[in-house]
Amino acid sequence: MKTRVINFIKRFAAVALFAPAVAMAAGASVHLDKAPVSTEPAALQHGAKLFVNYCLNCHSASFMRYNQLENIGLTETEIRDNLMFTGERVGDLMKIAMRPAESKVWFGAAPPDLTLIARQRASGDGSGADWLYTYLRQFYRDTERPTGWNNVVFENVGMPHVFWQLQGEQVAKVSQNADGSKKVELSLAKPGTLSVQEYDKAVADLVSFLVWMGEPVAEKRKSIGAIVLIFLAGMFVLSYALKKNFWKDIH
Repeated sequence: MKTRVINFIKRFAAVALFAPAVAMAAGASVHLDKAPVSTEPAALQHGAKLFVNYCLNCHSASFMRYNQLENIGLTETEIRDNLMFTGERVGDLMKIAMRPAESKVWFGAAPPDLTLIARQRASGDGSGADWLYTYLRQFYRDTERPTGWNNVVFENVGMPHVFWQLQGEQVAKVSQNADGSKKVELSLAKPGTLSVQEYDKAVADLVSFLVWMGEPVAEKRKSIGAIVLIFLAGMFVLSYALKKNFWKDIH
């Protein structure tokens, strides 16, 4: 009996150890472009504007309060006048009125909360920022989809291309790779109001804001971490010098 229990524990430990690797290997690998994430206030403010005007209609950011945007250089008046449209208080959470059950009927799945999306989308293919940056630039027209749009990174996604007026309309040319996998090449069939470079910059600013929103204290954390490491290095030098001075007479 004891032997069976030990063997069961060993098998369970092996499964627990290798299951994440197997799950990652089973997922489809995608090429992700490197996101040019910025911490500049101007980029974050532009990203916040895009988020509120294009994303906050369907996606909430229920772990973020409007007044936290003061940390990216906006004043309370600017937040209230430019980023709040339905009479919320500046201390309210960034929630939406749409109910999850209704959105599931309309889109096939309830749009996720975006507060932590840049952290949730990290994978072996790249960071969450890389995933978002690539995803938002690879929508294309697909008349077979209910929304009229599809995406290379997230095939058959229920989300429509909310930035199509800015980016324009892309079309896909589908072929096969040597290994039999599907290859999708995009080309711009109808330009939008922004050039390709301007649209990429706008998406980069939005992604930068989503990254900031996932951890607003990231820069402060890194600064504190650097100070702590410098302090520990100094303490090591002093401790080592003290140790040598203490033991020199004994030796």
